[in-house]
Amino acid sequence: MSFFLVFVAVLLAAVAILAGTDLVPRLLRRRDGEQPFDDGFDEPVASLPAVLLPAEASPADVDRIRFAVGVRGYRMDQVDQVLDELRDELARKDSVIARLRNELENRAPEHAPDRQA
Repeated sequence: MSFFLVFVAVLLAAVAILAGTDLVPRLLRRRDGEQPFDDGFDEPVASLPAVLLPAEASPADVDRIRFAVGVRGYRMDQVDQVLDELRDELARKDSVIARLRNELENRAPEHAPDRQA
């Protein structure tokens, strides 16, 4: 009877060690890069449309972005900070582009060659 109890104790210890380490998932991984096994954590189904900026994004477009909230999602304060910085950068670039276009339009008549020959 004591042999059986020692065997059960060793078996339970082995199961606890295997469960506590990542040895089992490493053994079950496939070498060809495919998913090794179904771990039960499927990708969540998106309940909102994809978050996309238009090709010519403006600061107002960044303000209108909304992300879905997920259990394992990003920290909202960090996302908000990055979006605020992106909005400010877009606004700064838009103002520089507008200023340069204005300078170019003002300079163009001065340097235009005479075509009255």
